Amino acid sequence: MDLSRFRVPRQRERFLAELRHAAHEVGFFYLVGHGVAPETMRAIVDSARRFFALPQAQRLEIENVRSPHFRGYTRTGTEQTAGGADWREQLDIGPERPALHLTEDDPRYLRLIGPNQWPSALPELRDVVLLWQCEALRVSREVLRALAVALGQELTYFDRWFDAEAAVHLKVVHYPPREPGGTEQGVGSHKDYGFLALLQQDEVGGLQVQRADGSWIDATPIPDSFVVNIGEMLEIATNGYLRATQHRVLSPPAGVDRYSIPFFLAPRLDAVIEPIDLPPDLAAVARGVTQDENNPLLAAYGENALLGWLRSHPRVAERWWLTPAER
Repeated sequence: MDLSRFRVPRQRERFLAELRHAAHEVGFFYLVGHGVAPETMRAIVDSARRFFALPQAQRLEIENVRSPHFRGYTRTGTEQTAGGADWREQLDIGPERPALHLTEDDPRYLRLIGPNQWPSALPELRDVVLLWQCEALRVSREVLRALAVALGQELTYFDRWFDAEAAVHLKVVHYPPREPGGTEQGVGSHKDYGFLALLQQDEVGGLQVQRADGSWIDATPIPDSFVVNIGEMLEIATNGYLRATQHRVLSPPAGVDRYSIPFFLAPRLDAVIEPIDLPPDLAAVARGVTQDENNPLLAAYGENALLGWLRSHPRVAERWWLTPAER
């Protein structure tokens, strides 16, 4: 999908029809015409390589178990997806905000708000990552606005949930080479729980998307593109007309490292997603919200997000979130 066509009046209607088809039928698409400078895209991958090349002791200075907000470095094998350990290491980054002064009466999910952790050994990483985050937010918001129009709504339909308090975040990820006899699970099969995810891949590949029949297809990297997928909040908002699609990442082969940077467009933590009044022709083919007892979808975004973080990072949950009885 060439996002620049959304800005050209004579090309807009055809672009919206193609976008609607991709988001409804597959839930994944490649995005070009996004306007992110190639040097910005190169800089974040270069910085990722430098960060993960640091001695482990320097990476562990900002390990996420030091942060009740799930920010910082996650060592390989300590994040859980689909009940298994992910063979990747990563750096979780969100908006730069101070932690809130909360009482027991405040919603628990507000404890997710707080500062990032940055490596003292690589101070330039902060500026590179925050610039990329700003660009990814701009692109994702434009895609979401295009989807709003494609669904028969006003351009600004979703804007109220994406003010300065929106709970966006990104990951800077390194997939180490697969070890002999080791797991192929770079990341287990899952869906993303925000509105949209936008992914910058390197040239290695490994991302796979599940078809409706249960088979898997490769999202082969295309230079200077992003991969975009629908999140669970849009599935809820459209009663399943847009479907959050299962996807996974296979570990790279022996001797090969993979780097990727996913960005997750999420609303304010207090957002409660309301159903869209779809045009009759779209409502007629809405499939309903997925019912999965292992992954219930909650319209209250903060509660949905908190469940995801607690499930994925048990070491952080045990240190900062669980009561002695729950431990």
